[in-house]
Amino acid sequence: MKDLTVQTLLAVFEEIFGRGLFWAMVVAAVLVTVGYIYVLIRDRSVSWRKFLWAQLSMPLGAIGAVWFVMAMTHSALSDIGGAIDVGVLLGVAGMGAVGMAILVYTVQSILRKPQSDPAS
Repeated sequence: MKDLTVQTLLAVFEEIFGRGLFWAMVVAAVLVTVGYIYVLIRDRSVSWRKFLWAQLSMPLGAIGAVWFVMAMTHSALSDIGGAIDVGVLLGVAGMGAVGMAILVYTVQSILRKPQSDPAS
């Protein structure tokens, strides 16, 4: 693996997660992102109450993402060997946290009609 290219990354992720699961996760991420953009455009503002609940869900997203990746790679925390492993683990946790926050905010906004929110 001399060069880091998009094709190399796709091949690695397909190998780790399996082709079907990987592309299902990509589609889910695109749908949640489109839903989030739709909600922001529709509401024309951020509801701070929903944003608070989204932030409170972030630790669950971080833990869930780390657990999911460790399960898919058949790894454990005892397998962490160096700084790059810690960095990757923190990156996975960060992406899981942000993803969970966006998901929670989007789901709340789609399920609840926009209203005059006193906390927004």
